[in-house]
This record gives sequence, structure tokens and C-alpha cells, in this order.
Amino acid sequence: MSKIALFGATGTIGSRVLHEALDRGHQVTAVVHDPAKLTDPGAASVVRGDVLDPASVAGAAAGQDLVVSAFRPGDGEAGALVAAVKSLIGGVQSLGADTPRPRLITVGGAGSLRTPAGPMVWDQAGIPEPVLAVMHAHGEALDFLLTVPVDEVRWTCLSPPARVEPGERTGTYRLGLDNLIVDDAGESRISVEDYAVALVDEIERDAHAGKRFTIGY
Repeated sequence: MSKIALFGATGTIGSRVLHEALDRGHQVTAVVHDPAKLTDPGAASVVRGDVLDPASVAGAAAGQDLVVSAFRPGDGEAGALVAAVKSLIGGVQSLGADTPRPRLITVGGAGSLRTPAGPMVWDQAGIPEPVLAVMHAHGEALDFLLTVPVDEVRWTCLSPPARVEPGERTGTYRLGLDNLIVDDAGESRISVEDYAVALVDEIERDAHAGKRFTIGY
């Protein structure tokens, strides 16, 4: 069993991660702006906190085995993704080298994955500008993570495939690193439920420290 502080537990991905982790016997503390918005916390503890405040991150992270961030910014606030990652790293680092620091797993983006044809996802034609802004913010956040020595913060970033949406929990997926995973029909997809399975698998296996990885059917 791991002790997990989860930011973004009220969101589409975070809510699935919350219940996947609880169902596997992990101890989860949901860190949210407004506890009243977490309508189905299950057995999780719920505390107030702010992923954009390093001091708040440090308070939530103290005594935990992992910090997981499924933070999603509001419309027009893509830059908050970069601020959140810097806050998460800063908050964990502030616990001090003489204190056991929790691992960090963040939900990333698909934009910086390379497609089978060669270009990055974000280089494909027809992507709306607001979506591009979020993709590039996720890319900037990943670039920052790649500068963080893993012996200072044991971080991992999990990028989804091109399409992630509510669906069936199959418990199956394929793994990759920097290349978009596509199925035999040329589609890149995963259900939110199976994304949560993969993230909690990473919690349990610690297989991608200091790396970004991705998944897909």
C-alpha cells in the first residue's frame, strides 16, 4: 500500500485515478481547492490545497509516498500547466534532502509525441489554437521536468494517446516512450479508466523514473 496525495481529483482523469488507487488498497488524500466539489471521495481523505502554491504542495506531500497531479487548467489558462509542474517540484524539493521525498507522477500531454508518419502530434494540420496552446504548455512542462535530476525528485510523466475519453476499464494497454501508440486501424486512443489503470500500475511498479512514457490500445 502506498500513501498518495492526489491533486486534480475532481477532474475526468483524476477522479478515475482516485477510485482505481482506492480499489487497489492504496491510501489516498485528495487535495482540492473546494472539498465540496469532490462529491464521491470514497474512502479518501479530503484536504484543501493549491497545486500552484509550492508551500501548499509541500504540506500535502509531507509524509506521503507519492504525489500525483492530474491538474487541468481552466479555459485560456494553459500556462498554468507549467506553473503547476514547477510548483510540484519546488514543493517536494522543499521537504529537504534529509526527509524522505515522495515520488511525483504527473499527467502529461500527447502533443510532443511523434506520430508514425514522423511529425509531432502538435505539428499536424487542423488543430484548434486553444488545443495547441495546451499541447505546447504540456511540452514546456515536460522540458522542465527533464532538467530535474531524478535523485532530487523521482518524477514520472504519463502522456495519453491522441484520444482519451470515458469508456470501459479493460485493464489492458500497450506501453511506449516518445512515439504515439496507434492500433491496427491507425487510431491512437485509450479510455480514461484504462489511463487510470496505467497510472496506478506505475505507482506500484516505479518503472519510468525520470522519464515520460505513453500508453494506448
